[in-house]
Amino acid sequence: MAQALINVPKRAGRGDIIEIKTLISHVMETGYRRTAEGTVVPRNIITSFACRYNGTEVFRADLFPAIAANPFISFFAVATASGTFEFEWIGDNGFTQTAQAAITVE
Repeated sequence: MAQALINVPKRAGRGDIIEIKTLISHVMETGYRRTAEGTVVPRNIITSFACRYNGTEVFRADLFPAIAANPFISFFAVATASGTFEFEWIGDNGFTQTAQAAITVE
């Protein structure tokens, strides 16, 4: 299982623009490399990332073989209400990872 690191402010004012940062540890393999014997190393990448804020999707990214190992994703959202950010990474070979972070909006 991959380890996800999430940085969401614990508190924000209503209407504030907040920065959300995520990092997930994942050994990425493009599927283009070959072993010393010449066989192709199978592709193993994270293919998509999504973030939901109180159940509403606020950010989505499709990822491709050129993405680095341990992908770092940073984006902005508007703090509208107290609640939960839910994060989901999906990848090859049935890989799925989820995480959550709470925010209090004053």
